[in-house]
Amino acid sequence: MRYENIGKDLFIKNRKKFMAKMEPKSIAVFFSNDILPTNADGTLPFRQNNDLFYLCGVDQEETILVLFPDAPDPALREVLFVRETNEHIAVWEGEKLDKDSATEQTGVETVVWTKDFDAKIKQLAFSASSIYLNSNEHLRAATEVETREERLNKELIKKFPLHNVLRAAPIMHDLRAKKEDREVELMRKACNITEKGFRRLLSFVKPGVMEYEIEAELMHEFLRNRSRGFAYTPIIASGANACVLHYIENKGACNDGDLILLDVGAEYANYASDMSRTIPVNGRFTDRQKAVYNAVLKVQRDAMNILRPGITLPEYHKEVGKMMEAQLLDLKLLDKTDIKNQNPEWPAYKKYFMHGTSHYIGLDVHDVGSWSDPINVGNVFTVEPGIYIPEENLGVRLENDILISKDGYDDLMGNIPIEAEEIEELMNA
Repeated sequence: MRYENIGKDLFIKNRKKFMAKMEPKSIAVFFSNDILPTNADGTLPFRQNNDLFYLCGVDQEETILVLFPDAPDPALREVLFVRETNEHIAVWEGEKLDKDSATEQTGVETVVWTKDFDAKIKQLAFSASSIYLNSNEHLRAATEVETREERLNKELIKKFPLHNVLRAAPIMHDLRAKKEDREVELMRKACNITEKGFRRLLSFVKPGVMEYEIEAELMHEFLRNRSRGFAYTPIIASGANACVLHYIENKGACNDGDLILLDVGAEYANYASDMSRTIPVNGRFTDRQKAVYNAVLKVQRDAMNILRPGITLPEYHKEVGKMMEAQLLDLKLLDKTDIKNQNPEWPAYKKYFMHGTSHYIGLDVHDVGSWSDPINVGNVFTVEPGIYIPEENLGVRLENDILISKDGYDDLMGNIPIEAEEIEELMNA
């Protein structure tokens, strides 16, 4: 693993939290992701199943975790299955976890080779009446290819048809939404790497530079700081491209007088950061650009101040809509007639600000968490208002990641330049 050792305490605590929510006489089974193919004999870089990683910290393929808090044998209350390694694998693929190193990394005392899973799970299931199976229940989940998790879940259901099958996802969503202190440290590290990449850009960008060159500068800085790279496909959108919300081609030239909308974030130890900044290609905002920019900045700061424990995300987004409406009136992009005649289901402000303001962030960029329950201390959200004016080839989005605290929030990106004047100063230093 490229990142520094996280330590096992976080994962021990996470398993205890999950097991405390399990039904009596039940086991839970979590599977790693597949190694996915490209073409011929090529494969994509391996990316672990985030729920499995959350519970044990293993970043390796062919891993299985079984939790059975009521197991008659205490040694079987936590069982980790890892791929058997040998000298041949070490030569061709590199170092893999053996049983001792797996215990040291995860805190799981009982480690078994994955090839022995079928025999061991029969032994465990005999003493259980229910089986928790995990699945991707993210609100935006849409997969065309059956995952390893789905494939092996089906096998377990077939093997144990008389067991009661329970869903692990609701428990995982609840646990992962509230970050432990160690998780916040890792997310702050990801944000700090993102800061380094952004500051690097401010002295690099100039008229004529290509969007993909900016992407390359960011990747360079991320990799040299122990990041795997981008936490998601980066958006480097100059000029009119900034009005395409998920523009990811990054192939255009950055022209004098245009703005560049950057939506990027480094990943660290599988934890994501998610930042948006908008900067002038030539190092100076025009008066109009600065007016739009400062309108977005005001909405962002006001939104942060109401994203507090107790409010729900629907309530919050409704209030942010009112903030944006006021700014669009000041910019003369809307008038009172637009407001009077607006459709409550699609308010007038959505002509220029059509996406949501905040989402959970953590192991996933769009992390799991409730969209109906009140916000809690320990949640981490993005705050990302924007204004997009296609007729002016102008798009501005500003985004920070914030940790919800008892009395407000902790801006994990508060050290990243955002004031228009500071950006101009740094670009012209």
